[in-house]
Parts: sequence; C-alpha cells; structure tokens
Amino acid sequence: MIYLDNAATTLRKPPQVGRAILEALDSMGNSARGAHQGSLGASRTIYNARAKLAAFFRCPRPDHVIFTSGITESLNAAICGLVGPGDHVISTDLEHNSVLRPLYRLEEEGAALDFVPADSRGNPDYGAFASLMRPNTRAVVCTHCSNLTGNLVDVARVAEIAHAHGALLIVDAAQTAGTREVDMQALGADVLCFTGHKGLLGPQGTGGLCIREGVTPRPFKVGGTGVQTYSKTQPAQFPACLEAGTLNGHGIAGLSAALDYLSEVGLERVHAHEQALTRRFYEGVSAIPGVTVYGDFTGDHGAVVSLNIGDCDSGQVADALSEDYGIATRPGAHCAPRMHRALGTVEQGAVRFSFSWFTTEEEINAAVQAVAELAAS
Repeated sequence: MIYLDNAATTLRKPPQVGRAILEALDSMGNSARGAHQGSLGASRTIYNARAKLAAFFRCPRPDHVIFTSGITESLNAAICGLVGPGDHVISTDLEHNSVLRPLYRLEEEGAALDFVPADSRGNPDYGAFASLMRPNTRAVVCTHCSNLTGNLVDVARVAEIAHAHGALLIVDAAQTAGTREVDMQALGADVLCFTGHKGLLGPQGTGGLCIREGVTPRPFKVGGTGVQTYSKTQPAQFPACLEAGTLNGHGIAGLSAALDYLSEVGLERVHAHEQALTRRFYEGVSAIPGVTVYGDFTGDHGAVVSLNIGDCDSGQVADALSEDYGIATRPGAHCAPRMHRALGTVEQGAVRFSFSWFTTEEEINAAVQAVAELAAS
C-alpha cells in the first residue's frame, strides 16, 4: 500500500516508538499513585516526555505541558476552559470540527461567535480579525495549517492583532507539530494544542496543550490526581489541575521515543523533505487536464494537496485509487465544513493526499501517474 493519508494519522512510525510502548507495558505502573518502582518509573517517563515537549514547542515551563488523549480533547479543554457565556470568540473558515463544535456549543450557552472568511483559495481575510474584535472578545481560535488545503496561517500576525485587543490566542497545531518548527513564544500562542499521532510520529491516544504562564483554563474534567485527595475541588496547580484520571503512560512513552527520533533527524530535514514531496506532487497533478487542485501554493505549505477530477465524486475517486492502485487517500469533507463551503466543494468533497517523513519520491510519482490515468479514463 502507498499510504498518503498522513494528515489523518501517520501510519509508519520509527521502530523505537513500538519498542518503547512494549517496554512500558511490561514495566509501567500508575504515575503519582504510589512510591513503588512501577509508579515512580511511570512518573519519570511522563515527566521526561513533558520536559521534551516543553523544549520542542518552546513552552516556558514543563509543568504547563498538559497531556490529553489527542487534539480533540486538547481543543475542547482550551476552548471550554477559557470561554464562557457572555464572552465573544473569533475563529476562521479554515477550522476543523474539533474547533467548530465546541464553539457552536458555547454559542448555544450564551457566548458570541464570529468567523473570519476564507477566499476562494482558502486563505483567511487577515483584515477581518481586527474588524471583528469587540470589547468582550475573549479569544481567537485558529489553525496553524488547514487540514484540507494545506494553507498555512500567519499565526504571529493573528496573535499581534488578538493581543492588541486583549484577547487570547488558541492555536490548533494538528498539521504542523512535528513537520516544522512550532515555537509557541515566537508565534504568540497563549495555548498551543497538539496531537501525537500525526507529524510527531507517536501513537494514537496521545496529545496535549502547552499553556503560557498566567493563563489558567477551568478544568475540562475533574477527578483523581494522586494529590490533595480530601479536597472537594480539583487541585489548582499545574499539571494536576487539567490532568484528572490515569494518563496514557504507555502511549506517552511511545511519544517520548518519537520526539527523540525527530530531534535526531532534525525538523529542518523533515520540513524540507515534505515540502519537496508536496511541490513535486502539486506540480504533477496540477498539469493534468480535468484536475482541480485547491489551496494556495505560492509559498510555504503544509504537506497536503487536495483535488478533484472533473465532476467525479471524491469517494469514487478515492475508492479507485485504493482498489486499482493501492493508494490510500482521504475523500469527503475532512471534518472541515466551512472550508468546503468556501471552496465550493460541499457536494463533491475532495480527495486529500498527505505526506510524511517516510513518504518517498517513488510513491509520489506513482500517485501522480494514477491521478493522470483516472483523469484520462
């Protein structure tokens, strides 16, 4: 199988990730739930991963790296923990449902909501951020990279506007974490949400938030933490305030090994490799008659290319790619309904090709050839 669905989850992982998970399964107890070797070993593994992630994302404090089950939980924890009835929030048409649905629910509960529109190439209207600001604007929530078009958002520019109006910036780094340098301080992110199973090359069921000092979301969930057992409320200190329940220590051990691998390879190499593959695929398919490619490829870009062949249903095209060519892609709406409306692809959907550090040029060439043959048929 030629796997080109890495924006959903990376299939190929570094071998040390699996080894770390297996080792943790045989040795790890419950972190912060005892003083025996199994519990202390788990605590050390989790703390080491926390410290690595703080350095990786330039989070000022390791204890402000919060572990979750993935970026959906991270975004829910950030959005629902910082926004309430009477607050105003600004987001964009580029967002995933993991941002949209928490915001829509908050709107039903009394929050106000506005969206920065996207143009026909999928880029946000940066001028709209300032014009939409209100005195009660609590936060701006935006993606770092569209999961549909691969367009990057100038997050630092958005942060400058948000902070000038006293608003927080919550960033969805699902498609950029692990594929390029993501420095939360340089970006101006007050909360950076990430997942482990995509560009970070870790296992599913891992993710988290990096939170700037002075920003304290209300706990999204409450329960056992191993500390302050007799308190009726969730402990106030980080990270326990946002980490109720048993952490996925086995997955975190795998994520920690993935971070070591990425540090060894170097994010500059990963970024350059993925950029070259993306450009190669884009140039190949955009020259094929009958193929429409979505997004803005004039500058730096995520490792995603979405397209359609004529008026063919995207699901039928993806099925043909899988059954006839052994190529795995993602068709449909990609959990990005507002972006599809902006692109005019609500009915047809789109076929998304997405690449990783482990994708090869030969696989790109085979995918371009497959699209050409399908377009000619």
